[in-house]
Amino acid sequence: MGPRWKGKDSEAKAFKDPMSKIVWELQSSLIQSESQGLLCGCSVLLAAEAEQAVLLNRACFGEPISAAEKDKQWFQLGLEEAFYLCYSLKCLNIVGEDKCLMNVEEFWLLMKSRKAIFPDFYKGYSHLRMKNWVVKSGSRYGVDFVAYRHHPALVHSEFAVLVSTEGGGDVNGRLRMWSDVHCTTRLCGGVVKTLLVLNINKNGQGAFSPSCIEKYTVDERTVRRWNPEKCREDHTVVESETNNHTVIENGTKGEFII
Repeated sequence: MGPRWKGKDSEAKAFKDPMSKIVWELQSSLIQSESQGLLCGCSVLLAAEAEQAVLLNRACFGEPISAAEKDKQWFQLGLEEAFYLCYSLKCLNIVGEDKCLMNVEEFWLLMKSRKAIFPDFYKGYSHLRMKNWVVKSGSRYGVDFVAYRHHPALVHSEFAVLVSTEGGGDVNGRLRMWSDVHCTTRLCGGVVKTLLVLNINKNGQGAFSPSCIEKYTVDERTVRRWNPEKCREDHTVVESETNNHTVIENGTKGEFII
């Protein structure tokens, strides 16, 4: 299942304006203006200047919510988005709810206190972002994230992403039974996405500081249903035969075929 572009010129537009270049332009702009995000509950609010608002939209960080003042726009950033800009790109400072500037360590500890699985989620999010995928919330599809090859205005999301841990099963307690896997893959098939499971290996590291997650590794698995009609010489098969076949292929960056 490859990319589904939204127009005949969309692929060419994406090629001419790569996401890595857009993110670099956003990073440079935020560093130059010494931008500050305001912590508000489980999100971060950023008052962006006109140029930065355009770059945030192009790079797909946050959601515009309302005008801050003349020539400025408020953006609401998710926890993973805000920490990525703060820690990985080092282009955003965070002001806490007490109106004091927070350092990275303080921000990290606060994120963990508000979202216990934040370290695993952040590793999965940053892993895809570093590969220049656009990563957005997947709650609409019952997954953790959805990943786009480029801006959602140009292409449909390609992967439905679940973050998994070393012990098996994703961090939200799903995929622990085959029935969970079947339900998830059927849902993904219905919305034309490939299920991507990111297994976070902590390699004996804790989550005491952001530097710990740099030693985490990520194993990627794609999961899809196997249609025996595509693998047989005789294509005149009974429909019920397609529902109960299971084949598993495994590798470091492997694929489960269900």
